[in-house]
Amino acid sequence: MHIPPVHIEYPDWVESLVDWERGYASDEERMRLAIDLSRENVVRGTGGPFGAAIFESDTGKLVAVGMNSVVRLNNCTLHGEMVAFMMAQSRLGCFSLRSDDGPAHELVTSCEPCAMCLGATLWSGVRRVVCGAHRDDARRLDFDEGPVFPESHQYLEARGIRIVHGVLRAEANEVLELYRARKGTIYNG
Repeated sequence: MHIPPVHIEYPDWVESLVDWERGYASDEERMRLAIDLSRENVVRGTGGPFGAAIFESDTGKLVAVGMNSVVRLNNCTLHGEMVAFMMAQSRLGCFSLRSDDGPAHELVTSCEPCAMCLGATLWSGVRRVVCGAHRDDARRLDFDEGPVFPESHQYLEARGIRIVHGVLRAEANEVLELYRARKGTIYNG
């Protein structure tokens, strides 16, 4: 039996949207990129309304981006955060974004992570997570975020991962509503 290899690639439009050389100084600038990724993913019909990016915390250097690719690549694990983690670790040649002698990294995501992505956040090596839309915003579209509780966030914070909620929430929520208006696929039901 031949099992095809798994390939994870960005959609063609990413290179025209992302400025890899630019520094992103503030949470708002970093979140705007995550939201732009989520919006473009919806507008181009390449995936769900979720975008994410990995940055060096101190410098704002962009390491990788991610956008929901579940339907496009037929893989239930390819949420925006998961794609961002995979691409960052591939680019840096390491299984963890945490090192004693390297820069600290952070995840910026257009919506609070689901249960799977929170689990991956723990092991990814990021030290900070910045969220846009609230999980209740995603739930209004019938996305099931799984077993995420206040204790889930407390667990991550107890392990040194700082979590910031609600950065540009209204803008991030607009993309969710755009996806609803376009009758986008709800792929976890």
